Amino acid sequence: MKVDINNSLLELQDGDITEMQTDAIVNAANEHLILGGGVAGAIRTKGGPEIQVECNKIGGTFVGGAVITTAGKLKIKHIIHAVGPRMGEGNENEKLKNATLNSLKLADENNLKSISFPAISAGIFGFPIESCAEIMLKTTIEYLNGQTGLEKVVFCLFGNDSYQIFAKQLKQEIPK
Repeated sequence: MKVDINNSLLELQDGDITEMQTDAIVNAANEHLILGGGVAGAIRTKGGPEIQVECNKIGGTFVGGAVITTAGKLKIKHIIHAVGPRMGEGNENEKLKNATLNSLKLADENNLKSISFPAISAGIFGFPIESCAEIMLKTTIEYLNGQTGLEKVVFCLFGNDSYQIFAKQLKQEIPK
């Protein structure tokens, strides 16, 4: 599913984020930037140990924050490590909004033209996928309606169920 927003394309895909061909992918990170399981584990496995070495040099970031590294052996140029909230820690909606927004800003600051997001916090962090879709899509649409150099934002979702939830939400956000 694809929609035009301002001068940018917002796209939903069901697939493997490590195979995306955007300038950067977003890693759903933890605050210590340890590449463990889920999206981070796939990035570590396919991208190689040099990504973790870079993350170790950075040391970490706050929940809602984002940092950027190179992408090791992956096809892309960069990885933006965004720290989403764990369900139950408090103020989760605002923290997820900030993780999304800070990733978009970091992409612009680094003159990137395209970025791919996973459903941040919707995996092992336990954030409800429906709320994740609403917050991430609203934040991205609002950002793309402002001044940005981003030409393409992809939500690369793992599995048809997640894709359908995001597609339903996007249809609500962008009425025909």
